[in-house]
Amino acid sequence: MTHDPALAKQGDTWFVYSTGNQTVANGNIQVRSSTDGTTWRYAGEVWDTKPEWLREQVKGVTNLWAPELVEHDGTWYLYYSASTFGKNTSVIALATNTTLDPDDPAYEWVDRGPVIASTPADDFNAIDPGVATDDDGTPWMAFGSFWSGIRMVELEWPSGLRAGTAAGHPDASEPDAEPLRLAEPLRLADRGAPPNAIEAPYLVEHDGDWFLFVSRDSCCRAAESTYKIAVGRASDITGPYVDRDGVPLLEDGGTILAETDGSRIGPGGQSVADGMMALHYYDGDLNGQFQLALVPLEWDADGWPVLRW
Repeated sequence: MTHDPALAKQGDTWFVYSTGNQTVANGNIQVRSSTDGTTWRYAGEVWDTKPEWLREQVKGVTNLWAPELVEHDGTWYLYYSASTFGKNTSVIALATNTTLDPDDPAYEWVDRGPVIASTPADDFNAIDPGVATDDDGTPWMAFGSFWSGIRMVELEWPSGLRAGTAAGHPDASEPDAEPLRLAEPLRLADRGAPPNAIEAPYLVEHDGDWFLFVSRDSCCRAAESTYKIAVGRASDITGPYVDRDGVPLLEDGGTILAETDGSRIGPGGQSVADGMMALHYYDGDLNGQFQLALVPLEWDADGWPVLRW
């Protein structure tokens, strides 16, 4: 099972990092590799056990969720989520590595601690990171699930942490450290009504415009899943994003890119690398078996994305 695939390519090898399975390696992020994008080899997990600070900060966490992989200046940045279902006591955390190849002697994921956290006092949920770097070289992280929808914070290189925190970032081993006062996260997309079923943001630049891909509605219900992928477009990475009809994503806009079609049920959890979109869905022809798909991401005459299944 490959849930919430984070797709990356190093050399001629594809890698997918995905949500953990609590019965394997303490629920840590799972790793798979492929030389052709079709046949996949299970390559283990990021760690054998979760960082201790993380288990203290998010009580009851089992699986680590929804990873994101970004390469910058020779370093791979792995962002991932720790949370529990139905609650927004959550944290997006970071680990770094110099390679994605588990067979490389230098392969080691180093814990870099929290990037952003949320508690019941917040109106957002700090899960589902999606990171991109703008034309000025500034990295941004879109995130969010339900609650107040999709939010965004600025990051900074080379730390990969939230902007303004690198010099005085609280030590991950000190969960009671005084929190830093940072700017309120930007707002990118909102359904406008409970339960605000929108999550899993992913940012892609194409021909000078930015595209925000999101997953909407209900995931993880097998044949009853209503998950779908929608997209909006903006001239700046920070928005405002609108759909093909001009409806703002902050007002429940979003052009549908993929939805249930025949036996392909509830596609979502998307990421993009090297012109391919990775996503998951349930296969109605295989008794609802969970599937990973890599689909070419193309662009129409008006500059909008199209999936070529």
